[in-house]
Parts: sequence; structure tokens; C-alpha cells
Amino acid sequence: MDPNLLNILPILLLIPLFYFMILRPQQKRAKEHANMVANIKRGDMVELNSGLIGKVVRVEDREVGVEIAQGVTVKVVKAMIGVVRAKGEPAPANDAKS
Repeated sequence: MDPNLLNILPILLLIPLFYFMILRPQQKRAKEHANMVANIKRGDMVELNSGLIGKVVRVEDREVGVEIAQGVTVKVVKAMIGVVRAKGEPAPANDAKS
């Protein structure tokens, strides 16, 4: 075999490995997040990337209105929503039950 081909072979084998281990899972997560953000509706509980949790009170094309406290509503870019919690799904309590 050609010695130059033997030098290039490990690099050529790393390309598919890189695709299946890094790029493909990242594309899948991005697609799931885009689908989740597209299906946000009024009344959903959301967790923002900043850690704030609130209730969606208004949905627009690129932004949503999130009520983070009673009477306090903030505008949030849809892409900054990390998790959409289903309606009525309780948030875990901070205190331990003994």
C-alpha cells in the first residue's frame, strides 16, 4: 500500500465518526427544540435559559409574553425558552419531606 494513503486513512475514518458522534445528535436536538418552540401555546409553563420559570400569557411570531410573578409579564424571544412544561405539571418542591 502507498504510505501516503496510510497517513491519510485515520483522518478519513474520523470524518464519519465526527458526524455520527457530534453533528447528527446536535442537529436532532436543534430540530426538537424548534418543534417545541413552534408548539408553545397560551397557558404553558416554560423554563427560560436564564432559569426563570413562568406561564405563557401571549404568543407572537418571534416572542412570547411570560408571566414570571403575579402581574409581572416579560417579553421573551422564543429561542431563549429552554423547556416547555405541560399544563398542570407541578414544579418540584425545594423542601425535603421528612
